[in-house]
Amino acid sequence: MRTTVGIVGGGPAGLLLARLLHRAGIDSVVLESRDRTYVERRQRAGILEQGTADVLRAAGAGARMDREGLRHDGIELRFERRRHRIDFPALTGGRAVTVYAQTEVCKDLIALQLAEGGPLLFEAEALDIDAERARVRFRHGGVESVLECEYVVGCDGSWGVARRTVPAGVSRVFERGYPFAWLGVLADVPPSHDELVYARHARGFALLSMRSPAVSRLYLQVPEGTDAEDWADDAIWTELERRFATDDGWRLARGTITQKSVTPMRSFVQEPMRHQRLFLAGDAAHIVPPTGAKGLNLAVGDVVTFARALVSERETGSPALLNSYSADCLRRVWQAERFSYDMTTLLHRAPDATAFEDRLQVARLERIGSSRAAATDLAEGYTGFPW
Repeated sequence: MRTTVGIVGGGPAGLLLARLLHRAGIDSVVLESRDRTYVERRQRAGILEQGTADVLRAAGAGARMDREGLRHDGIELRFERRRHRIDFPALTGGRAVTVYAQTEVCKDLIALQLAEGGPLLFEAEALDIDAERARVRFRHGGVESVLECEYVVGCDGSWGVARRTVPAGVSRVFERGYPFAWLGVLADVPPSHDELVYARHARGFALLSMRSPAVSRLYLQVPEGTDAEDWADDAIWTELERRFATDDGWRLARGTITQKSVTPMRSFVQEPMRHQRLFLAGDAAHIVPPTGAKGLNLAVGDVVTFARALVSERETGSPALLNSYSADCLRRVWQAERFSYDMTTLLHRAPDATAFEDRLQVARLERIGSSRAAATDLAEGYTGFPW
């Protein structure tokens, strides 16, 4: 089995890369270890930066996003029972974000790939990758096969075979853990606010988000290692109400909780993002804590960078952009790591936080609320760094 680009991983990054290559007349094969139902139901990110939404539109994958997605022109910060709105368009020259779940992005891209693109093999497990010869050995339908490529792009996540293929001696890992996690719930209730609310509270962080006009997505900071089932539904709503409370009478609407999960917090970067003819993209190369809504958007930036580099090589004969892929991606990755770290330490209370550190957090939030320059830095980071 031969192709130009072998894509390991059929999540949003791998699917979007296949779409971009197809539009450029470059063939690819996508190998996804899970079945289609799992991929289309896997709950992950829900915030698309301006650049990500624009790329989906340009790839012909934005029609349903534009009909059903929710454009957000800002977020609200809450602290000391006060509310402060960050106006994205006013601070960034018109940029905004779109609330559109990763599940829906995957559904759209899968439908396009099956209708127009190259092979998309579900339940195809990549067993190993030969980075020098760009070969992927995989198992599909109980049969082992080899996919021969010009290049392999690993979009199979932090624990996938692509990242493990890179020898330890040729890569460097930067990593930071956090002593807390997010308890996330989906609830059948309309969102209690029309934009995302990020709340800093003495008991910990809380986030009010949404998946649709009828479904809310909410998060609570909890200790690392928490079991979601240890939290009763009433206890979750009571704690959310406590952390979102303001002095102006705002109320949180309750509803039926349909899903609970715990998300650990981690920062991770592996450099370089290329080894021989293997390119890493998305979580295979970097992870950010979810506070800054950067994970999916960083993965999109990676595959856009690779697709542009390969098109350039085809059109000019020069591999210059392929050779600079890692450096080009990492400039954006580290800005996103910085932003996500800043948002996390701004809003979460560490278990051993001192009164001095508590006051510094409040001072940082008050600075954002009173300084256009500080608010602009947050708005530019949230809506997305340049490709």
